[in-house]
Amino acid sequence: MSEKDNIYQQQAAQPGDFVFDDRVVRVFPDMIERSVPAYGLGLRMLGLLARRFVQPDSRVYDLGCSLGAATQAMRQAVNQPGVRFVAVDNSPDMLARCRQLLDPADGLAPVEFVEQDICTVPIADASLTVLNFTLQFVDPAQRLALLRRVAEGTRPGGALLVSEKIRFEDPFEQELMTEVHHDFKRARGYSDLEIARKRSALERVLQPDTETQHFERLREAGWSRSLRWLQAVNFVSYLAIR
Repeated sequence: MSEKDNIYQQQAAQPGDFVFDDRVVRVFPDMIERSVPAYGLGLRMLGLLARRFVQPDSRVYDLGCSLGAATQAMRQAVNQPGVRFVAVDNSPDMLARCRQLLDPADGLAPVEFVEQDICTVPIADASLTVLNFTLQFVDPAQRLALLRRVAEGTRPGGALLVSEKIRFEDPFEQELMTEVHHDFKRARGYSDLEIARKRSALERVLQPDTETQHFERLREAGWSRSLRWLQAVNFVSYLAIR
């Protein structure tokens, strides 16, 4: 069971950049549930999408798997033979805890755990790849190459799911959605100080794109079609098909 997220409540000084270290690992489930609107709904719907797109004898990649929630949601939903899941993260603390949480004896499809930068991990014979609030932490200059490499390693008819915090081109919409997101976090128990401190910690490491940028990049990377399938405030999930 995870601890309650009070990281930014405890710190007396202004925090540095956000890092997926052991202190974040300990509170991560609580942090993401209280920070990302409809996060649980997205996981449940991900299982349904996996059931539709995962092909027999293929690989399913969870790039930036954190504690493996997306991997587990898909494993519980998919019943195709010969499927192998590949959970990738460059945080040793995250991946160590992920290994503990995903029980290899649970009778579900096997999982390969890979500690590696998602921009360099090989992608092959994929029928579904998930970037669940991960691309936003990748250097913007590397995002197109990553999505192109995933496309090249995906079977025809396979899919990519990209969930992201986005920014809006219209200043009014951007300001309103930011304020509503902060209201959501206040309603889940975060103080204004915690919200401000976490926002400051994320500013240099989480660089959101606009929806236009997402769609143009997916097209340029080689995905035949893409669409927005889920949105809650400024958190959006896109589905791209090979």
